[in-house]
Amino acid sequence: MAYCAPQQLSQCLPKIVPKLTEVLTDTHPKVQSAGQTALQQVGSVIKNPEIASLVPTLLLGLTDPNDYTKYSLDILLGTTFRAKGEGAETKKKAAQIVGNMLKKVLVDPIPEVRSVAARALGSLIRGMGEDNFPDLVAWLLDTLKSDNSNVERSGAAQGLSEVLAALGTEYFEHVLPDVIRNCSHQKASVRDGHLTLFKYLPRSLGVQFQNYLQQVLPAIIDGLADENESVREAALGAGHVLVEHYAITSLPLLLPAVEDGIFNDSWRIRQSSVELLGDLLFKVAGTSGKALLEGGSDDEGASTEAQGRAIIEVLGRDKRDEILAALYMVRTDVSLSVRQAALHVWKTIVANTPKTLKEIMPVLMNTLITSLASSSSERRQVAGRALGLKDSDTSRRQGVCIGLSEVMASAAKSHLLSFMDELIPTIRTALSDSMPEVRESAGIAFSTLYKNAGMQAIDEIVPSLLHALEDDQTSDTALDGLKQILSVRITAVLPHILPKLVQLPLTYVAGPGLNSHLGTVLPALLTSMGVDAKDVQTLAREAAETVVLVIDEEGVEYLTSELLRAVSDSQASIRRSSAYLIGYFFKNSKLYLVDEAPNMISTLIVLLSDSDSDTVAVSWEALSRVVSSVPKEILPSYIKLVRDAVSTSRDKERRKKKGGPILIPGLCLPKALQPLLPIFLQGLISGSAELREQAALGLGELIEVTSEKALKEFAIPITGPLIRIIGDRFPWQVKSAILSTLTIIIRKGGMALKPFLPQLQTTFVKCLQDNTRVVRSSAALALGKLSALSTRVDPLVGDLLSSLQALDSGVREASLSALEGVLKHAGKSVSTAVRTRVYLQLKDLIHHDDDQVRISAASILGIMSQYVEDTQLTELLQELSNFPSSLSWSARHGSVLTISSMLRHIPSTICTSPVFPSILDQLKGALTDEKFPLRETSTKAFGRLLVYKVRSDPSNTSVQLDIISSLVSALHDDSSEVRRKALSALKAVSKESSSPIVAHINIIGPALAECLKDGSTPVRLAAERCALHAFQLTKGTENVQAAQKFITGLDARRISKFPEHSDDSEDGEDDSASG
Repeated sequence: MAYCAPQQLSQCLPKIVPKLTEVLTDTHPKVQSAGQTALQQVGSVIKNPEIASLVPTLLLGLTDPNDYTKYSLDILLGTTFRAKGEGAETKKKAAQIVGNMLKKVLVDPIPEVRSVAARALGSLIRGMGEDNFPDLVAWLLDTLKSDNSNVERSGAAQGLSEVLAALGTEYFEHVLPDVIRNCSHQKASVRDGHLTLFKYLPRSLGVQFQNYLQQVLPAIIDGLADENESVREAALGAGHVLVEHYAITSLPLLLPAVEDGIFNDSWRIRQSSVELLGDLLFKVAGTSGKALLEGGSDDEGASTEAQGRAIIEVLGRDKRDEILAALYMVRTDVSLSVRQAALHVWKTIVANTPKTLKEIMPVLMNTLITSLASSSSERRQVAGRALGLKDSDTSRRQGVCIGLSEVMASAAKSHLLSFMDELIPTIRTALSDSMPEVRESAGIAFSTLYKNAGMQAIDEIVPSLLHALEDDQTSDTALDGLKQILSVRITAVLPHILPKLVQLPLTYVAGPGLNSHLGTVLPALLTSMGVDAKDVQTLAREAAETVVLVIDEEGVEYLTSELLRAVSDSQASIRRSSAYLIGYFFKNSKLYLVDEAPNMISTLIVLLSDSDSDTVAVSWEALSRVVSSVPKEILPSYIKLVRDAVSTSRDKERRKKKGGPILIPGLCLPKALQPLLPIFLQGLISGSAELREQAALGLGELIEVTSEKALKEFAIPITGPLIRIIGDRFPWQVKSAILSTLTIIIRKGGMALKPFLPQLQTTFVKCLQDNTRVVRSSAALALGKLSALSTRVDPLVGDLLSSLQALDSGVREASLSALEGVLKHAGKSVSTAVRTRVYLQLKDLIHHDDDQVRISAASILGIMSQYVEDTQLTELLQELSNFPSSLSWSARHGSVLTISSMLRHIPSTICTSPVFPSILDQLKGALTDEKFPLRETSTKAFGRLLVYKVRSDPSNTSVQLDIISSLVSALHDDSSEVRRKALSALKAVSKESSSPIVAHINIIGPALAECLKDGSTPVRLAAERCALHAFQLTKGTENVQAAQKFITGLDARRISKFPEHSDDSEDGEDDSASG
């Protein structure tokens, strides 16, 4: 066909060439080769020099389109067609050929290829005129409307933009109305294609196109909200290009349209408008806007101060503030994508958020308030979220309240008053927020508002909160809102709202409704009762009194739980106020409160040891009121809980003290026992035997922690019933408990019991004859204490001596024990004749076969040795120093017991006696006796002797060494009791003075180390206590190191951590058990 006539060939080529190019991509090599040959032959017949020179290039692009298409188009684009040699028809056909080729390339998938093809079309139109391409524009417009791919429509848009630029302004203005009209065509593909055209026109028309922006922008903005995604993307792409080209030159035209879009009802328009606004601001600021920003706090952005100044310079400060205020507000848009877009723009153009917010705050507040009043629900919602009160993040809502407070504090009063209609609802909403942190901050904002608005703030906010109390859903938060208002403006607000809250008509009706709100109301009132302002205190107290009195039966549990929680508060004023309300409630309420009384009594008793003295006094008064409200017959049922509460209170007080008697502060007040005494006395008088026992024991425990001064006025009322009951036929447990309590009263009450001395003495002597040993022992102990108050003890001692002749061994033991107590407390008051009688009678009993008789007799002789005549004492010492070994072991034991007892009471007399060496020998002999009681008693005697020697004659080391050696030998005794007594003796000496122990540590150390490994637990424990003091382990690490010469480092470090004085009570043990 290449050899056909040119005219026929030119008519066929537009159809032939496209088909041949398809063959070039065939899979068969021979087919491809044939196609290349055909195209070369066709190209060889071209006579036009410009076209002929392009043939090899064009063939290369058609043969290998992937690598040479762009190259070929660039060559074609740069070609100028000047040849005039051919006729018009030839030119027309050549143009058609090239045009058809470019149409195909114009819809290529590669964007760069489409771009070059579009420019080539424009070049052809400029060079050869529209007449040579009669159907090109129509084809391009049809392609814009096609349902095919976006690629084809995009290529057509690019081509059309270049063609329209080449055809001139007049032609463009003729076409533009149709283009704009088609941007709202019913078919999405048509809208997409024509909006895409606006993406390329600015590039092809340049500055010319800005003359048409006002016509084009509405179509683009509408396209941003299109339901079809490709249409929206096309519109957004066009918008980006417009901003890119005309941001500086046409800013007054672009900015209003974009600003309006930020608050459009469509979220899609808002999102796109924010992005376009960002492009505008990035362009003005001279930044790309592509900074990679981290999430989290937005206090610091990616912008710089210089960029901020550039924006102000171009836009002006007022316009800058308006834009930033709008942008900040949409950061809280209801749409996530809008929020993200706005946040990105904000963080890119704002260097310092807090500083910027401070600058734009007035404008931002105006924008927010305007938006809150908008007819658009979404805009109102966005404003509310921007304000922060609808934000799901509690901290943001709290921040809003703080921010509002700051703004109001800084604003002029006149300016603030103009916004009262907006501010009051906002603060009112915040005061009813679901989270306490927000309500607390809202309270602060209310305080600021009140400072400027005065009573208007109270009148418009408080009534609505009061009204909200009636709604189950809002009552809790409304109540706490009132509490927050009170906490910041209590003096100003309370007098106005309290009457509304607690006036009787309201409270009696609202009583049942208050139940679930007590957790909010009561803490606020309790806090107010403790403020410094007296008028507020009074109002709060009256309000609280009214509230507790209107509580119904169902609300009692709520009320008591709140009051009990408050008495454990860390603030003394709240504990005190709560205790007062408990007392007031029980005294004045008409409800049946017996079931609640136990908890309250127990709690108030514990409060009697409170660290705040005022709270103690109020708690005592409240306790009295609670107990008084309980029927008398029910009181005995509270005995156990009162005993437990007193024990808890005592333990609480013990933890505060380092030593000395433990007294509960509330039981040191005047009339201290008045509230609790009826409980125990009623139990004593009318209870069962078991209850009477508990009452008597509880009474003793109560008296033990009561001060002597407070006890005085109650000593007689307590003692009388106890004496009456012990005289009746009750089980021994009751008598024992009463005797124990009477002993405590005698010890603490002293001469206040003088009117009862005869009755008490008779009672105790009678109890010495009781069948139960516990009763007899208790009576003996009580009788000894009582004798200290008596001025005439001779008859009593005489009676006791007579009782020693009783056949019953139990009675004899009890009489001896009582005699010991009497002589111990009143030995000086005994006459010489009676002393002699005691001496003679007891001297024989120290050899008695009964262990207890022997021990008691020896102890009594030791006590009497202080008061007997010198001749009697000398006689006794002589006998004790020479008892023969042939005596029975019990007789020998009695002698050693007596020596031990005398070393306790008159050690100096013994040590200065001529027979002292003999006594020492007797003790040494007893230390090796076959009977362990002798060895045990002898060990104890040596301990007492060593303590005395160290105290009175510390320089006499030889005697000390002699005694220490004896005690060390006792550490190896077969009897664990002997070893334990030896350890206790060495410990006592160490506590008296460490010098003798340190001086002889090489003797003591090894034996002590062995005892630490003893098989007997009591011995090991005694060894640890002895080691603590003997090695002085609490006195520094050097002593711990030194002790490791004898004991392991682990033992030394462990024992060094023991409390130094934890065993003081052991040192004061009663010696009656062993003389």
